[in-house]
Amino acid sequence: MEDIKTWYQSRTIWGAIIAISASLAHAGGYNLSAADQGQLADAILSLAGTLGGLMAIWGRMKASTKVA
Repeated sequence: MEDIKTWYQSRTIWGAIIAISASLAHAGGYNLSAADQGQLADAILSLAGTLGGLMAIWGRMKASTKVA
């Protein structure tokens, strides 16, 4: 069975976004170390998981059918 996840649950995608952002920040005079990039990716993934859980709860509360 193949595991499937959404794009925002991917460390690779967030790592790439953060690496691109770090390069742009460096061009602007701000340096982001590799360790900081890793910590930022972990924080974003934690936030995405939290937001996903909150959206699921909100969706359940707004649903028109009851849960038995």
